[in-house]
Amino acid sequence: MKDLGPVHFFLGIQVCRTADGFFLSQEQYAGDVLDRAGLVDCKPASTPVDTKAKVSSATGRPCSDPTFYRRIVGALQYLTLTRPDLSYAVQQVCLHMHSPRDVHWTLVKRILRYVRGTAHKGLQLRRSSTPSLTAYSDADWAGCPDTRRSTSGFCIFFGDSLVSWSSKRQAVVSRSSAEAEYRGVANAAAECCWLRHLLSELHVKLDKATLVYCDNISAVYLSTNPVHHGRAKHVELDVHFVWEKVAVGDIRVAHIPTRQQLADIMTKGLPTTLFEDFRSSLCVFDDARTAGGVKVEFVGTR
Repeated sequence: MKDLGPVHFFLGIQVCRTADGFFLSQEQYAGDVLDRAGLVDCKPASTPVDTKAKVSSATGRPCSDPTFYRRIVGALQYLTLTRPDLSYAVQQVCLHMHSPRDVHWTLVKRILRYVRGTAHKGLQLRRSSTPSLTAYSDADWAGCPDTRRSTSGFCIFFGDSLVSWSSKRQAVVSRSSAEAEYRGVANAAAECCWLRHLLSELHVKLDKATLVYCDNISAVYLSTNPVHHGRAKHVELDVHFVWEKVAVGDIRVAHIPTRQQLADIMTKGLPTTLFEDFRSSLCVFDDARTAGGVKVEFVGTR
């Protein structure tokens, strides 16, 4: 085994070391994806997806080259490793991999146009003096026009750094917005518990409970108040799981206003101003100099 020194470039991810952490980007990889799609000189878009309703799988005509669609969408999936702002848009086009249509390819081109204007952006990981986990959980109730399933998403911060995020269509149909939101909270809580266990194995002690923010008051009440149990037997497993974690002090669920719900970016298309505000809150910045506030130093190669 040979020590190759500090990492600089690994599996398409560029790593820049700054005074207070790391800046991860895939600018070169993004350029390769645009070149593969033939959109290197396309007009940039301000957001990766518009604010309209989700597109049905039966709308439009079948794509002339489904394999090309799957290849480009698969490449975009890898780009979300350092670009959480792309997660929702990419998740939506992934839903149509089995039978892509021309309207779905239009969605892909919108993502690529957004990547064209933001290829230099990346994820800033900052050093934290007080280790803590904070999560934001949200759900878009019954948003899928074909199955009426909800889309849930979460983003989890370790200190000031985003370390985990997800945008995913729920496996079952939720009968109320509270149920959809609670399933999202349970998913976020499960990820938090895994991260807490991982940190404990790395000898990083978390003295405080992980705070999970949710903008649905009913879901917040349900996480602590067993009086509501009779109304929620259809989500009983999620209820008991979150209750148990709250009872032992690992998790605490709290309400947050929708305007401050960062996980909204994982579940729906947002207006440009709000999208850009949330994007910066997710530690996505232009470059290491802007994000870290110091000069970048390349300290080795791998």
